[in-house]
Amino acid sequence: MLGEYLDPLTLALVFLGAVIGIALLSASIKIVREYERGIVFRLGRLVGAKGPGLFFIIPFVDRMVKTDLRLVAIDVPKQNVITKDNVSVNVDAVVYYRIVDPVKVVVRVRNYNYAVALYAQTTLRDIVGQAELDDLLTKREELNKRLQSILDEMTSPWGVKVVAVTIKDVELPEAMRRAMAKQAEAERWRRARVLEAEGERQAAKIMVDAATIYEQHPIALRLRELQTMVEIAREKNLVIIAETTSALGAVAGTATAISKATQKGRSRS
Repeated sequence: MLGEYLDPLTLALVFLGAVIGIALLSASIKIVREYERGIVFRLGRLVGAKGPGLFFIIPFVDRMVKTDLRLVAIDVPKQNVITKDNVSVNVDAVVYYRIVDPVKVVVRVRNYNYAVALYAQTTLRDIVGQAELDDLLTKREELNKRLQSILDEMTSPWGVKVVAVTIKDVELPEAMRRAMAKQAEAERWRRARVLEAEGERQAAKIMVDAATIYEQHPIALRLRELQTMVEIAREKNLVIIAETTSALGAVAGTATAISKATQKGRSRS
């Protein structure tokens, strides 16, 4: 019925206006997720950060740039570095960071991901170049903390917080690996020999103590001798030849001599 009172041109204009209004409304409505923030610029000037949730901007006047606040992990490619003690190594690392100030990230640095990655590479080369090979292999946690501190201090004005830096792998030359393997093997042999010598020293000390006890208590030596004979006698195929210097042997010898002398006296009579 509305078409009976409006000419086609008016209907077209109304339809066109409705379409434009819907387009402007959809362009002015912005939704930002919980882990995002929207940085709004009005005619080139910073308005501020918006979100999370739903908000409105002025179409064709305001421009919004989204930033992600979630933790980001970047893989620092292998860097060929010469350590303080002149050893060439290949080192790579992983950097974990997140945005703490979305306004600074958008305003102060053009591409913060690329900037953090490049600065991480140069810092990794500098820190590893100032460390010796032994420190790089054994004190990696200290180097990680030092890398994290330097990166965080540099990226803090950008609105980026470096959470952690981890040296992932240290690749050594083949000749250095063989030398380290020989060194480790030699160290193992040294420990084995030291332990063996220490065992001999302790055993000798115990034997000296035992000899002192036997000297003070001769009967203990006799008991030990008998015990040794009992242990040897368990083998049925062995013949035990013992000295007759003990008291039992002397008594047995005296008895035998008396018996022989008595027999000789009877035979003469």
